[in-house]
Amino acid sequence: MNEKLFLKADHPFLQYCGRIGRDDKGRPEFIYPCSFVRLEFIGASVEVELENHSVYWDNYIGWILDGDQQKAKLPREGKTSLCLGKELGEGRHSLLLFKRQDSCHTISLEGFLLPEGGSLVEPEPLPKRRIEVYGDSVSAGEVSEATDYVGKADPVHQGEYSNSWYSYAWMTARKLHALIHNISQGGIALRNGTGWFEAPRPIGMEWVYDKVQYQPAIGRTSLWDFKAYHPHVVIIALGQNDSHPVDFMKEDYDGQKAMEWKAHYTCFIQKLRELYPQAYLILTTTILCHHHNWDRAIEEVWSTLKDDRVSHFLYKRNGCGTPGHIRIPEAEEMAGELSEYINGLGEEIWRDESQV
Repeated sequence: MNEKLFLKADHPFLQYCGRIGRDDKGRPEFIYPCSFVRLEFIGASVEVELENHSVYWDNYIGWILDGDQQKAKLPREGKTSLCLGKELGEGRHSLLLFKRQDSCHTISLEGFLLPEGGSLVEPEPLPKRRIEVYGDSVSAGEVSEATDYVGKADPVHQGEYSNSWYSYAWMTARKLHALIHNISQGGIALRNGTGWFEAPRPIGMEWVYDKVQYQPAIGRTSLWDFKAYHPHVVIIALGQNDSHPVDFMKEDYDGQKAMEWKAHYTCFIQKLRELYPQAYLILTTTILCHHHNWDRAIEEVWSTLKDDRVSHFLYKRNGCGTPGHIRIPEAEEMAGELSEYINGLGEEIWRDESQV
């Protein structure tokens, strides 16, 4: 019987991208959408060993092998081994294994298996450009694959339509030839006590933004080291789930709650500017249906900042898209507009060679 070659998750030829947990040495933990590991190998097959930790919904892992995208449903808990490709041709193969969903589950990577005689090949360098996104389910690519429901409410689902590869965020990164850290979570708002994430006691991005592990159901939290990744461009796409349970920005724009939100939003932007003094920040929402007063509030905050490294961006159909989640064609529309806008900022935004 032929023995297989086991490649540990800390092999130097494996390339990682994303805000990935490292508390369990040798077992990287994938938490945020768009997080990936990339490898180049020689061998007729490839398998992965991982452990899933499910919180809700069905959970799927995604991968792209030699340009062909696939997915597999994971067991709710425990270790599993998945064959990602077999009967492959001779020569070099490329694999990108990625997290399709948000913290509805986390994945601990054990390693990869190649057939006897297989080997890893030193890969080409990853892109030097880097972006980061802070957002909600739209930025995470939730329900993006439900393309029969463009412009319609979401179909009944258990997570099978969610795919971060088709989020406008990752599409934008690919158009810009950039890496991405996607700090996005379905249902999240800016502040604790609003939004849908972890209702009836919702948790907001103000609490999540500096975490690696943040899912309360997992039972532990860990902090992110902001020195580990310095984005050139940061996109903040919040202000949609904030209308739950009360759309105070729509009902009373000059009221106390609206004033408090604008103050907290201002502080959040200022905190990111402190963490990333060389980055360019883009304040925005999405084309998902929401009241225009949220964009008005963001415009007001932007105008008071008077910071030439912060701008406010609106899509052509801002707030006027699907009443459900953004589907693939709409994400492509958004990515086209956003990448064009970023390209228009000039090459100088990518030129800080001191960044990691």
